[in-house]
Amino acid sequence: MDPSRSFITDVKRIIIKVGTAVVTRADGRLALGRLGALCEQVKELNYSGFEVILVTSGAVGVGRQRLRFRKLVNSSFADLQKPQVELDGKACAALDVTSSQLLVTDSDFKDPNFRMQLCQTVKSLLALKVIPVFNENDAISTRRAPYEDSSGIFWDNDSLAALLALELKADLLVLLSDVEGLYSGPPGEPHSKLIHTYVKERHHGEITFGDKSRVGRGGMTAKVKAAVYAAYAGTPVVITSGFTTDSIIKVVQGERVGTLFHQDASKWALPKEVSARCMAVSARECSRRLQSLSSEERKKILLDIADALEANEKLISIENEADISCLANSIRVLADMEDPICRVLKRTELADGLILEKTSSPLGVLLIVFESRPDALVQIASLAVRSGNGLLLKGGKEAMRSNAILHKVITGAIPDAVGEKLIGLVTSRDEIPDLLKLDDVIDLVIPRGSNKLVTQIKESTKIPVLGHADGICHVYIDKSADIEMAKRIVLDAKTDYPAACNAMETLLVHKDLLKTEGLNDLLTELKSEGVALYGGSIASLEYGIPEAPSFHHEYNSMACTIEVVDNIHGAIDHIHQYGSAHTDCIVAEDLAAAEIFLHQVDSAAVFHNASTRFCDGARFGLGAEVGISTSRIHARGPVGVEGLLTTRWILRGNGQVVDGDKGANENLSFEGMGIWFT
Repeated sequence: MDPSRSFITDVKRIIIKVGTAVVTRADGRLALGRLGALCEQVKELNYSGFEVILVTSGAVGVGRQRLRFRKLVNSSFADLQKPQVELDGKACAALDVTSSQLLVTDSDFKDPNFRMQLCQTVKSLLALKVIPVFNENDAISTRRAPYEDSSGIFWDNDSLAALLALELKADLLVLLSDVEGLYSGPPGEPHSKLIHTYVKERHHGEITFGDKSRVGRGGMTAKVKAAVYAAYAGTPVVITSGFTTDSIIKVVQGERVGTLFHQDASKWALPKEVSARCMAVSARECSRRLQSLSSEERKKILLDIADALEANEKLISIENEADISCLANSIRVLADMEDPICRVLKRTELADGLILEKTSSPLGVLLIVFESRPDALVQIASLAVRSGNGLLLKGGKEAMRSNAILHKVITGAIPDAVGEKLIGLVTSRDEIPDLLKLDDVIDLVIPRGSNKLVTQIKESTKIPVLGHADGICHVYIDKSADIEMAKRIVLDAKTDYPAACNAMETLLVHKDLLKTEGLNDLLTELKSEGVALYGGSIASLEYGIPEAPSFHHEYNSMACTIEVVDNIHGAIDHIHQYGSAHTDCIVAEDLAAAEIFLHQVDSAAVFHNASTRFCDGARFGLGAEVGISTSRIHARGPVGVEGLLTTRWILRGNGQVVDGDKGANENLSFEGMGIWFT
């Protein structure tokens, strides 16, 4: 639970306001998916013992759609040629009135008897687990200006919800919107940032509101006025998105979603909110300063980081029992590598004195979302420094404290000439959606985690994503294999670290090995090590083992699938159909068969007579890795320093001009240290 939301533990009575923009689509029709999600959340809250009251809208949006249809049907061709005037909201609302809602107007609340009766009725309904539903009677309402006093008069459903929150003594008011919450400016503008906690003294004069609601009578201006009114009278308010399927549940669980309005917010020691954009821009600026340093200066930064880690070993160990010496040594190995930046990859003399160079260059700013292991933070940070890139990191909550101390130690070793903001640590999962929108500042996203995480990130951003969703790694035992060697490789690939993405998940065997003593011994050893065996259609029958749930299944545990194939081409076809293009291995003494496998299997890493567990940046001699990529563009396999680089062209001349290409002539060319003539 977020510390600023701790009051949630005492919440029992909740008012939820749902506006027209949430319950209808852009064409005015009901948004059935969002309505379904809303009903599911309300039902869950009701079953959990919360008292839920709804303030709904949608009459204007739905009514407008129906009136447009009627107007179209009753129009002549000549009528349709005239300019079309937008329909009045009051007329639209009058059309769609349902008996399930209690329709009220501002004048009703002027009657003290009405207010008293209202409270008694709601109390009785809630005791029966009934959910009261309120709605302003837009069709006959006479109010045109929002209330600015405590008279209890309202003009739309936002202010009605605030009024009811006070009248009915609600513990929380949730105002659902078509955006995530209150932004410092119009949400579509790149520099606008989400305000997680509204402090009137700080934010009142900073906010620039956009247009009002596309269909209703209110908009964010009305929501903020209603929220301030209710919050400063004693009922906390959260404005959050009604477009997500679980926003209300997250609010009630105390997660840091939406914008909170609370009468005591100004007294809280709130952290200074640094927007996702500010963090990314700072990382880019620091990256450019880093790139301007010499190779020796960048090397010294890495060595200082290694020293800082060892110097703070006791402090870091308090937070996590990581092997600090091992981490520090890996950074020193990286520091001693050849400088990867500004290397001349190709040099060509286009004309006399006109030299063109293709050079290595940092990508810019990287966003890495990684699993809970804190050693990943050290590897990734050191790779970013070595490659001259800015970096934003989001680690798992399980290692939050370890990540925080490691980040502090590492950034403390970065000189002021570069700036500690070179590496930013994202502390809240809620900031990830904002970061994924920054395709103008962030150059590459690398997710290191589950299939679900990678898929969600790929679907949520325009920024290039490098990584792998699955690690469906295969070991194929050819009929020519040395079976003792095969045993060692298979056992290592499966049992050395079964949760790793490079662990074997499927064992393919040539049909000629069926019922052989060597293969039977291998299966027996796997079982004795605690590996659960599942079979394909053939292996399950041959060995009497359960059928695998799917060939495209990553166990990440002491379990694997076994299947029998006719030959090496059957193994290759199986890998292409069910594999994830991560790491695949052949065990064979037949070198011709091995070469076929190595050249035809289209995976990021393909091995002959070696465990799939070798697919690792450190084991490949890269010093460290930022992840493993199964992409076919840019980097592939374990991604070290070179995978975080792109290229730039540098042209040096002495006054040459194109002049219709008359001045260009092919001449002497150079590539790397070699020379060739064209």
